[in-house]
Amino acid sequence: MNKRWTQTATAAESPRGRLQLFAIQSTAELGSAIASALGQPVAALEERAFEDGEHKVRPLDSVDGADVYVVQSTHGGPEQSANDKLCRLLFSIGALKDAGAARVTAVVPYLCYARKDRRTKPNDPVTTRYVAGLFESLGADCIVTLEVHNPVAFENAFRCRTVTLTGAPLFVNYANSLAGDIVSVVSPDTGGAKRAELFREALEAARGHPVGKAFVDKHRSAGVVSGDLFVGDVAGATALVVDDLISTGGTLLRAARAARKAGAKRVIALVVHGLFMPGSAEVLADPAIDQIVVTDTVPPFRLGIEAPRDKLTILPSAPLLADAIRRLHEGRSLSDLLVF
Repeated sequence: MNKRWTQTATAAESPRGRLQLFAIQSTAELGSAIASALGQPVAALEERAFEDGEHKVRPLDSVDGADVYVVQSTHGGPEQSANDKLCRLLFSIGALKDAGAARVTAVVPYLCYARKDRRTKPNDPVTTRYVAGLFESLGADCIVTLEVHNPVAFENAFRCRTVTLTGAPLFVNYANSLAGDIVSVVSPDTGGAKRAELFREALEAARGHPVGKAFVDKHRSAGVVSGDLFVGDVAGATALVVDDLISTGGTLLRAARAARKAGAKRVIALVVHGLFMPGSAEVLADPAIDQIVVTDTVPPFRLGIEAPRDKLTILPSAPLLADAIRRLHEGRSLSDLLVF
């Protein structure tokens, strides 16, 4: 039997032309939240899955001459793989362009394959670049992501416009709720130092007084992580460990334990994408970590009922994504959103 899923809405008008927002089924909840933040409904979209596993995506509202944004987070699961979600997103971009959209922006809160951005072994693929070629070949005019693994590699992979939002604005708001705490921002590895420093500077400006910093040395080869150097001052402070994602949680736990050993009184992890692969529930339960704060770009469906959910805080990403979409549509600057 053919399966059909349909959203109903009408396109919104703006002084600069029509803005239309579509959300693919697997990211419908986040798409609806973004639409609500924009103050308009989600445009009508049909998705059909066929018996042999093929599918189609079709806009039901007119997009002729419109400024179109299509939302799809491309993490794997719970019902579709990352490849399935990527394929549906790519086909939707093609369908929207064929239907006459003047401009199509892919809003991809979590972008699959972003971690495979360089060769680490002979003849390794550079999959990020191949994914970029797919987006461009289907006619994407702009790609908006949230906290990609390596912003420089991501931007270099694309020829069309890219907007690499960071989780810093969301985490600054959260950190400001820690009234009275002395805080220090910790990067769990040297590769994330720029991300951590961006957040530290933003937090320092918001608080109006100095914020400490530290980093942990990490080296990964053939899946084995080594290195135990800790540099920085966290004694008596709340250590805020900043990273782009949590997979199994090993890197995060190493950083938390190193910060505790260096004298941190509390450790709070600020991580944009919570993949929560097997083993991460144990990391969440570890006493070295007081709290893990993630966004809703990836729902925590992999965490079982035994996971200590009281240690997990989920921040909504829709307000930040909606603000970026609104500014792009109106031709306004994104610089104060702390984009890379």
